[in-house]
Amino acid sequence: MSGKHLSDYDYPLEAERIAQEPALERDHARLMVVNRRTGELLHRRFFEITEFLRPGDLLALNDTRVIPARLHAVKEKGSEIEILLLAGLGDNRWEALIRGKVARGTRVILRTGEQGVVESLNPDGKRVIRFFMEQDFMTYLQHHGGVPLPPYINRNGDNRYSVLDRERYQTIYAKTPGAVAAPTAGLHFTEGLLEKIRGMGVQIVFVTLHVGYGTFKPVTVEDISAHRMDEESYAIGGEAVEAVHDAVREGRRVIAVGSTSARTLESAVDQGGRIVRASGRTGLFIYPGYRFRVVKGLVTNFHLPRSTLLMLTAAFAGKDLLDRSYQEARGMDYRFYSYGDAMLIL
Repeated sequence: MSGKHLSDYDYPLEAERIAQEPALERDHARLMVVNRRTGELLHRRFFEITEFLRPGDLLALNDTRVIPARLHAVKEKGSEIEILLLAGLGDNRWEALIRGKVARGTRVILRTGEQGVVESLNPDGKRVIRFFMEQDFMTYLQHHGGVPLPPYINRNGDNRYSVLDRERYQTIYAKTPGAVAAPTAGLHFTEGLLEKIRGMGVQIVFVTLHVGYGTFKPVTVEDISAHRMDEESYAIGGEAVEAVHDAVREGRRVIAVGSTSARTLESAVDQGGRIVRASGRTGLFIYPGYRFRVVKGLVTNFHLPRSTLLMLTAAFAGKDLLDRSYQEARGMDYRFYSYGDAMLIL
């Protein structure tokens, strides 16, 4: 199968396969290990990833931190809306997705009484909203914002999950605030597992890509090459730059934890795998036919049909092998999506 058409990325999935909660322990999720050379599929628990790593490998993780970007409000006339903040524009102005009908000039009232106004409606479905408040807006979010869980995780107003989600929809190494969705492949790591990996002689570096609308924006064109991703900001620190350069020069494996780490590295390098743009914005869309310059291994979750995440994974694993992997995962009751199980593709 070519993988050039949107319909190539459909697959059936029963609702019960969509994980509503994380594994009881982060590193006890299931792990499918996919060998691109032999086509072999192995089944482990995530903490057994060490079986497949070797001294000299470089593991790149995304240290973006998810902000509590979900707000509930009512319009002046009383109907409820839900706001998902996407990107700050300065002066308390935010690009956002709004669930509920609004128009330019619609005034909204947050649950705490603070207000905002919709300034513009963009053709792509995003809105620009300005909030009016004296306190620092990021501080306000920390106290009153909700975890921006994807819509397929159903909480239905059940507050019992609020503490769990604030802890578990965040990697343990999250550092730099700015993401409105978690880099979910990293959710499986614990401090103990990272220490064990370091002790094996595996080098661990951190990159930053603030996961935004570009990552989960729906693909709406049948010819996927016509899809355009929204840009997201990224940065790679000096130590990570040198570590990646050394690994590439010495022929050691660079393993990206998550599609966002993979896109960060691939956006930053030239044809020879040397990082030439250590920071900036990227709209890199990776789909079958793309030639990876630096990434030699990928840790990733099981993704939604028709998503750019699934297309990137197909580009790395090969479309036919990925299809077989997903079919086997469904048959063996793997858990899918953000809180679900993981793959290691080598």
